[in-house]
Amino acid sequence: MHFQWDWLCLGVLIISSVTTETENEETPDVDVEVEDFDKQSQEADVGRDTSSLGIVYQTPKPTGEVYFTETFDGVLAGWVLSKSKKEDTDDNTAKYDGRWEVEELKKNTVPGDRGLVLKSVAKHHAISAMLTKAFIFDKKPLIVQYEVNFQEGIDCGGAYIKLLSSSDDLNLEYFFDKTPYTIMFGPDKCGEDYKLHFIFRHKNPKTGEYDEKHAKRPDVDLKKFYLDKKTHLYTLVLKPDDTFEMLIDQTVVSKGSLLEDVVPPVNPPKEIEDPSDKKPDDWDERPKIPDPNAVKPDDWDEDEPSKIEDPDAVKPEGWLDDEPQYVPDPNAKKPRDWDEEMDGEWEAPQIPNPKCETAPGCGHWVRPMKNNPNYKGKWKAPMIDNPNYQGIWSPRKIPNPDYFEDLHPFEMTTVSAIGLELWSMTSNIYFDNFIICSEKEVADRWAADGWGLKKLVASANEPGMFSQLVTAAEDHPWLWLLYILTLALPVGLGVLFCWPAKKSDEDIDFKKLDVSKPVPKGELKYERDEFEDDEIELEETENEDTAEDEGEVEDDEAANEVAVGSQEDVNSNKSGSEDEEEEADKSTSSGDGQLKSVRKRRVRKD
Repeated sequence: MHFQWDWLCLGVLIISSVTTETENEETPDVDVEVEDFDKQSQEADVGRDTSSLGIVYQTPKPTGEVYFTETFDGVLAGWVLSKSKKEDTDDNTAKYDGRWEVEELKKNTVPGDRGLVLKSVAKHHAISAMLTKAFIFDKKPLIVQYEVNFQEGIDCGGAYIKLLSSSDDLNLEYFFDKTPYTIMFGPDKCGEDYKLHFIFRHKNPKTGEYDEKHAKRPDVDLKKFYLDKKTHLYTLVLKPDDTFEMLIDQTVVSKGSLLEDVVPPVNPPKEIEDPSDKKPDDWDERPKIPDPNAVKPDDWDEDEPSKIEDPDAVKPEGWLDDEPQYVPDPNAKKPRDWDEEMDGEWEAPQIPNPKCETAPGCGHWVRPMKNNPNYKGKWKAPMIDNPNYQGIWSPRKIPNPDYFEDLHPFEMTTVSAIGLELWSMTSNIYFDNFIICSEKEVADRWAADGWGLKKLVASANEPGMFSQLVTAAEDHPWLWLLYILTLALPVGLGVLFCWPAKKSDEDIDFKKLDVSKPVPKGELKYERDEFEDDEIELEETENEDTAEDEGEVEDDEAANEVAVGSQEDVNSNKSGSEDEEEEADKSTSSGDGQLKSVRKRRVRKD
């Protein structure tokens, strides 16, 4: 049984070690560190580079028709820094003087892969580039996709992009917050408000004015995408059937209709309330009114108080009527600097009367108050349904003079440029691998060649489970107690079931009884002494035995002597001790009387 427990414990230990190794490989996390970056963007050979993990990076190339792509792996060409100022802002911060750099990721770097990094804190940033060709909203979907990594987390700031509307006077050097755009898309966060924007500017077909339409908020928790310091892929898909989808890491987080799931709605209501309509003076909106026929009962006394003295109350025995509740402090002394002319006559401060501590009370006794059974309060007439009730008044409806119906809001203003116009309180926001196309397969292939490699490297570099547990405990110290309890439970069970049990005295005695062994000579001698004590009694009771019986007894005596002699020889051989041999000789020489008692006892039994 002991060996079975040993094998069971060994199996448990092996399974536990294998499970731990598996969890170390499958449940990693990332703790991104920050390091300095180069100031200038440099040209690099990005044909083929190999990471320490053996991953070969090659600059992504589109596999189909595209309207714009940017990998930032080579020279930063085509991008224009804004020279404008932000309107309605203090002159000290109005300039778009935030710094941009083209750098590799700080953590989980893929050699040769670079991105555009927002470097400044508490400054306005603006940079833009023209599309390879303008996108016209007609029969093809619009797919916008790019990568973002908040390398230092994010306190307050955005990482969204703007698709700038085509116009004859579009000048990227003067790109600022008022520059007309068609679509704004991307993450934004300030405080505890985590957003994923999708805003499009809709043109009113009647007035020609533009209104911003905001898509509904995603139903998923976006917090982890801002704080985990990983590179995430943001995708917007607009379809000619007037539907949209927003994806993060190729998973849909929000979708809906451009006609139904935006605020305010694209199309205004057909009818509106008449602003000139007013509620009539005799309009009665009261659903209930006091009963005009009700009369106050004659016995209704409105002057009765709500509380009266309890006439049944009795003053407790021992009440000290002549003792005040508070008395001057006998230990108090007038301050030395007390000026009676200026401060008045000095009086000792009041303290609770010590005599009242043991008494039911002190001072003038007053009967306690109780509810007045005759109290009814102010009489009011009961409420009844209002026979003149006309309902809640509302203005009448009239046709909306501004009504229009746009059944295809997908047909937006043509896009000819892309821009980032941002303010952030956190630096080192990383952007990479922009693509604008019409085919989802092209965008997916582009993501696999860029974001897919970043995800693979980040997964391979993630720390083990032990590091994750320590990091979590640093943020939440109470986890240490949970860890200790979790480890103590299996250790305690292992000790309980696997530790060898101590052998009890009963088990030892039981095992001794199972083993047969010869009787020592000392014990044999002790038994012969007992037989000797019974010899006299046996002789007195057996004097009348016949001679024939004595002959039979003598035969038995000879047989017993032979048996005892052989038994003593065996015991002497086993012991091998000279002292035991001498004792055996003595017992043999004095064994006539003892054997006689044995002989007579056997005869008696027969």
